[in-house]
Amino acid sequence: MPVFRIPGPLRSLSGGEATVTVEATDLRTAIDALEAKYPGFKGRLLDEDGQPRQFVNLFVNDEDVRLGQGLNSPLRESDEIAIVPAVAGGAG
Repeated sequence: MPVFRIPGPLRSLSGGEATVTVEATDLRTAIDALEAKYPGFKGRLLDEDGQPRQFVNLFVNDEDVRLGQGLNSPLRESDEIAIVPAVAGGAG
């Protein structure tokens, strides 16, 4: 089953779990399955139009989904999905 890697700032939604497995054949259904297990994720990952939020990066096996098939990216049993919140700012 594909597995989500949950970043520290979002672990409060997953009950502290760093990884969550889901049954899905593409990224869109994986996010739906994650939402079914742990409500609140979908709103953090997707905007009102159902697209990845601007400041959230999603990777399937180290590949940025925005550069490929997006939420239609197919998944295999051994795939890892990383949620990477964008980081900005710093001292000038």
